[in-house]
Amino acid sequence: MKILFTGGGTAGHILPIIAVSREIRRLYQKENLKLYYLGPNDDFTSILLSQEGIYIKTILAGKIRRYPGIKSAFQNIFDVFFKIPLGILQAFFIIFFTAPDLIFSKGGYGALPPTIAGWILRVPIFLHEADVVPGLANRFLGRFAKEIFVSFPIKTTEHLPFKKMILTGNPIRREILQGDSQKAAEYSKLTREKPVILILGGSQGAQRINNVILEILPALLADFEIIHQCGEKNFKQVSVEAKIMINKNMEKYYHLVPFLKEEELKNIYAASQIIVSRAGASSIFEIAALGKPSILIPLTEAAQNHQFKNAYAFAENGASMVIEELNLTPRFFLEKLKFLISRPDEMEKMRQAALEFAKPNAARIIAEYILGYLI
Repeated sequence: MKILFTGGGTAGHILPIIAVSREIRRLYQKENLKLYYLGPNDDFTSILLSQEGIYIKTILAGKIRRYPGIKSAFQNIFDVFFKIPLGILQAFFIIFFTAPDLIFSKGGYGALPPTIAGWILRVPIFLHEADVVPGLANRFLGRFAKEIFVSFPIKTTEHLPFKKMILTGNPIRREILQGDSQKAAEYSKLTREKPVILILGGSQGAQRINNVILEILPALLADFEIIHQCGEKNFKQVSVEAKIMINKNMEKYYHLVPFLKEEELKNIYAASQIIVSRAGASSIFEIAALGKPSILIPLTEAAQNHQFKNAYAFAENGASMVIEELNLTPRFFLEKLKFLISRPDEMEKMRQAALEFAKPNAARIIAEYILGYLI
């Protein structure tokens, strides 16, 4: 049995693929199972998927840039007339010789060539849409899919064929729910003398969030212990600025990291009282499954404003607090944190609402659909 995964190169595409692949292996423990990934060349993707025993093949993948300017216009022309057609041709031959029994497409620009090539070769395609508002790629690819798994309620998911949609939630790794706060305290040197706040900027980091944190860092550390994932590319700069901002006595309450690997993240999740995050679907559904109170800060430039709609869909029943970037001033952010931590009853309501929203078995449900189709 051969299953081919495809998707864009961000963590939001790759982590759900890992979750589904693990559940497929748990459900189908036979030697004839082979899992492949086909998508754009990306170091982050290669490292994560190779650790899962997934065979990786790469192709060219172009994308449409929506920001104005002559440079982006020429890049779009080059991608549309060269990279995407060549990527489809590459994918066609790879899929032809690999001969997968099914393609699971996570969407994004990286999934476009393999999904089109798979459809031409009559390989069954199952698509997953993470967000309330699909990107351009998934809107187009939806017509080729037999089924479309969606994360948010069908009535709120936009621009996809209603009859094809199946509500599953966003696949999360079940291991992420098995954290140990004591282990987090040991290797992260948490004092746990104050409420622990985890600040996540996504796999790429979030410079605007970093700037807000740095501006009020001494005031934050007066009341909280902070674990701050700032992004690989921002780590050096944030580290230098943070050392200037805080005195020696407060350093033990600030834990700066470029990126949290799975083993680290699950334990730090367990140790955190509040999570501050962007509003990507992967983050939202992990926060929900953990039942953690949260503050979501949607990325303004996200395609089709999908993070904005994701955040409010999650917060609708009181599961989270949303701060839009327009309102993200340092003092306002600090006051919201203080407000939450001073009201345990409010945090408990958020916890319960988050758990009600959660779909912790999404990866297993999708794996069962895939295997049920093939077996």
